[in-house]
Amino acid sequence: MQKITAHLWFDNQAEEAMKFYTSVFKDSKIIGIQRYPDESLDEHFKGMAGKVIHGVFELAGQRFMALDGGPMFKFNEAISLYVECESQVEVDYFWEKLTADGGEESMCGWLKDKYGLSWQIVPKQLGELMSDQDTEKTGRVTQALMQMKKIDIARLRQAYEQA
Repeated sequence: MQKITAHLWFDNQAEEAMKFYTSVFKDSKIIGIQRYPDESLDEHFKGMAGKVIHGVFELAGQRFMALDGGPMFKFNEAISLYVECESQVEVDYFWEKLTADGGEESMCGWLKDKYGLSWQIVPKQLGELMSDQDTEKTGRVTQALMQMKKIDIARLRQAYEQA
């Protein structure tokens, strides 16, 4: 078991989100869901009977927790989930899946999914290109990156190799 687990607060879509995320990532599963009891047992449960009070799921072996907590708190860009991709095909796959049905593209590989959770979809090649000692090359890569929403590896390489 991992020592630290991200816990995600949803308004009332925790179960839907867990099903969505586990459909997007390979080697993923919902481990368990506990539901709010009958609302007559406690005034704090008003309108929450049957919703997720505690959900546990794994995405590619990484454990997460989720709950339906109501509309008091919303996701924002102060935290994001970073997905390192092996290829442009993988970047394109995650970008398409996570922006579908109301997700929003942002800049430099960032997006928000339909639940408002921020993701960074980043090819591992970006780190390789940005770690070069030649600051002119890394500067060109940075400039190219700043013009992109979804990251395009070929365009990054072209900027890197340009003389």
